[in-house]
Amino acid sequence: MKGTIFEKSRPGRSGFTLPAFDCEYERIPEQLLRGGPPLLPEVAEVDLVRHYTALSRESFGVDCGFYPLGSCTMKYNPKIGEDAAALSGFTDIHPLQPEDSAQGCLEALGTLGGYLCEITGMDAISLQPAAGAHGEFTGLSMIKAYLGATGHEEKKKVLVPDSAHGTNPASAVMAGFTVVSIPSAADGTVDLDALRGALGEDTAALMLTNPNTLGLFEKNIAAVAGMVHEVGGLLYYDGANLNAVMGITRPGDMGFDVMHLNLHKTFATPHGGGGPGSGPVACKSFLAPYLPGPVVDRTTQGFCLRQPKHSVGRVKAFNGNFLVCVRALAYLMTLGAAGVREAAENAVLNANYLLAKLRGTYDAPYGGRCMHEFVLSLEQLKKSTGIGATDIAKGLIDLGMHPPTVHFPLIVREAMMIEPTETESRETLDAAAEAMLRLYETARTDPGALRAAPSGSPVGRPDEAAAARNPVLRG
Repeated sequence: MKGTIFEKSRPGRSGFTLPAFDCEYERIPEQLLRGGPPLLPEVAEVDLVRHYTALSRESFGVDCGFYPLGSCTMKYNPKIGEDAAALSGFTDIHPLQPEDSAQGCLEALGTLGGYLCEITGMDAISLQPAAGAHGEFTGLSMIKAYLGATGHEEKKKVLVPDSAHGTNPASAVMAGFTVVSIPSAADGTVDLDALRGALGEDTAALMLTNPNTLGLFEKNIAAVAGMVHEVGGLLYYDGANLNAVMGITRPGDMGFDVMHLNLHKTFATPHGGGGPGSGPVACKSFLAPYLPGPVVDRTTQGFCLRQPKHSVGRVKAFNGNFLVCVRALAYLMTLGAAGVREAAENAVLNANYLLAKLRGTYDAPYGGRCMHEFVLSLEQLKKSTGIGATDIAKGLIDLGMHPPTVHFPLIVREAMMIEPTETESRETLDAAAEAMLRLYETARTDPGALRAAPSGSPVGRPDEAAAARNPVLRG
């Protein structure tokens, strides 16, 4: 147990004291007692604090330094959201309380839902889904129920761009659809000719995020929406990249019919480590009867929970991850409409600034401008030096920065996807660019150093292929 708290354990040492019993109690029956004392460490308080503090320093977080894939998992979020979510009026509530005793919580959910509908240009919303992919599945389930109710069971195909997030086709298959991949045009946007050729009477929907996964705005979105709607299909918006356009343009105004949002990505819940998440689904009025229920409704007597008429059913216990919604509400109330727009503008500005610093050394295969993210290709660097995206990413660890996502999107070879977010300063972006440029030069002059990276982190370079083939799921 080297390196664990047990290594510091000494018999009889303690970091706490308990008061003497001052009430009557019954002893545990003999047959229920364990055979020996539990394996617990015996350490002083100061040793306990130092041990776990030292462990925390081995984990990288957005509070420690720059994270070049910020908005996906490690966007900096103001601490006021944590304060709001910790208020006793929110934490001490029970979801089975009568509605008249939980009006404050229902008002918070109703107010948040109203804000999100305004931001997205949608008419109705459910806050139940627990994450983005969960929201995708929910939205596609609503599309399937709507098509069935309107006599269009023949619509079985969902079109997905080849640059899409991997959850898109997975969610479509889980919802019972067949997936058709649509190739990208030379400029990285949807190939309109390929889309036109794939559309037909059997088209149920097109799934799209705008800007797309390459960080490019789909400038032909109005034409795309018209083509899909002309054959009776619906347009699904993947809200993963809403950071770039919130407060500026709205998916509902682009022609989208249903969408999910990532509250844990766009609206201020830290998502590193896998949770908690929230992926509300918003839609136009004709799909509102199919939302998962119950949904929050405002009446003359106050707020209540209502079941939509043709609901696809409950997709999460109660009203989803409630405290994530509270954080999002605090974030939006703090920023206001002007602040939401400014956040998007700064996200786009920061991405373009960093791209301008790196372009010319690194290959940026798509376009001159990006939105809130951009994708680099290290294919040529790897051909000339043997150093690819993974090696540069590992080198960033030694320079005190968390690596961005590599080898995605799949249509870019040796891809590095970078999202600096709206909160990073110019000085931080300059330091990130300097680090990336230094690593590029190292790749050309000392490639062996990068093949050995990282050298200064608690964990070196694991054998990822072996880990995938033979995972160790328990210690």
